[in-house]
Amino acid sequence: MMRTTMLKRAATALTLLGMTALPLVAQADEPWLVRVRAVNLDSANKDSTGLGLSINDKVIPEVDISYFFTPQLAAELVLTYPQKHKVRSYGVEIGSLKHLPPTLMLQYHFTNASAFKPYLGAGVNYTRFSSVHFHPAVAAVLQPSVDKNSFGLAAQAGFDYQINKNLLLNVDLKKVQIRTDVKSFGRKAGEFRVDPWLLGVGLGWRF
Repeated sequence: MMRTTMLKRAATALTLLGMTALPLVAQADEPWLVRVRAVNLDSANKDSTGLGLSINDKVIPEVDISYFFTPQLAAELVLTYPQKHKVRSYGVEIGSLKHLPPTLMLQYHFTNASAFKPYLGAGVNYTRFSSVHFHPAVAAVLQPSVDKNSFGLAAQAGFDYQINKNLLLNVDLKKVQIRTDVKSFGRKAGEFRVDPWLLGVGLGWRF
């Protein structure tokens, strides 16, 4: 609850900051930034079903597109393709699923004369679960299913290091709420919280 409250406050503060500052600061000269990252997905794997559910951690590709309204304020859309995970119960594989987790962030960039440019961000995530399959024995005994849509908050901290005028090295850390209700025979059995940490390293191109 405390973590959710902090995320909500961060998202609200950044939104208000953006609305206040947009009319006051000149637009960035090169407003577009495209980054490509390799991201380590480290899931919280918490559930209230009593089944000890988890998915496997993995490294995934990520592409983000940012637009700078001002030199300090930017919106970032984070994208990847549907990622396949093994679903386990107390470490035993019981099925698989795919998830597609686009995230939209509002960022504040701390601009100065140096090549090191840190930023903070907050926003929202939408995750679509698909291709959910359970092993035949599990399906026969429990008839499990999961909600296909998840909406949650996201928080972010990172930095760009300017290699040259347009090329940037990027390091980025995000915490994202990804949760789904788990059902058995059509009745809710509990909630599964993926809630991953996402640590990414990549390159960006500013234009």
